[in-house]
This record gives sequence, structure tokens and C-alpha cells, in this order.
Amino acid sequence: MQTDALRLAGCERIFEDTLSGSTSERPGLSAALAFSRDGDVLVVWRLDRLGRSLPHLIDVVGSLEARGVGFRSLTEAIDTTTSGGRLIFHVFGALGQFERDLIRERTKAGLSAAAVRGRKGGRKPVVTEEKLQKAKVLMAQGLNVREAATRLKIGKTALYTALSTAKPERKGSDADDA
Repeated sequence: MQTDALRLAGCERIFEDTLSGSTSERPGLSAALAFSRDGDVLVVWRLDRLGRSLPHLIDVVGSLEARGVGFRSLTEAIDTTTSGGRLIFHVFGALGQFERDLIRERTKAGLSAAAVRGRKGGRKPVVTEEKLQKAKVLMAQGLNVREAATRLKIGKTALYTALSTAKPERKGSDADDA
């Protein structure tokens, strides 16, 4: 059905992908983009045949436009070789940017709210305070860092990092120093 619609629209060469449009590697699309030259018009049956998402679609059409290649979607009746088609596509671009900005703002707000609640992002440390103390005891008994890490079932690099960032232990109190 799609191929018939493209032929009826006057397409001279048709590139096909049998994979899902959401797949990032699409050899047919890559070949069509590489084949397109200044003055050509890339025609698709529907917008979702070209881009995985609105930002991806905008990027692809923007790169085509920069190379002097027009874009036309048969189902949505968008044609960037006309002023009306360019206007519609620029509205899409503005909506895509708006969507990215909203996501960025929501992410920042969520991280700030989590920080206020005492939560911080990232993975939990592999070397807990308890494991760090056990490692120090093992090393005081004569084991090296690699051996202590192996016994505690943690990576030696993680143990080195924990040891280098750990606060130095104070022995005794200030009164003992006098």
C-alpha cells in the first residue's frame, strides 16, 4: 500500500525498510538520505516512516533542508518545498523544542524536590561505611588493598576510591594530645 502510494506520487526511486520505525538502524532510510541530492524531494508515506520521535524527525528534515533537499509526507500533506509546508514544519520544530524544554524543567524540579527530601541521585556506593571499616581492619592485619577487596567481595578500585575519600580517623581526644 505504501509503495503504491509512493509510485502514484511520482517517486522515481523507492527505498524500503522492513524494520520498525522505532529502530535506530534503518538501512533503507540511511540509503535514501545518502542518495538525496540538492533539488531532490524525499517523499514518505507518513511522518512516522521517517522519524522515531518529533525531535528526531525535526533533525532529519533540518539536515535535508541544509543540503537543499525538500521533504514531503503524503498522508499529512506536508511539503517543505512550499511556503505553507515550511511553516507547518517550523511549527512542529517549535513544538519539539517546547517539549524538550518542558522535560528539562520537570527533571530539574524533580531533582530539586528530591534533594530537599534528602535524596541524591546516582548509584548507591558499593563500599558502605561498614565494609570500609572492615577493610581498614583487614589492612591493619597485614592484607593489601587487593586482598581486602577480594575478601569483602568489592572491586579494588572502589576500595581505593573509598579509602582516598574517607575522613581521616582521629585517635584519642584533644585532651590526649595535650
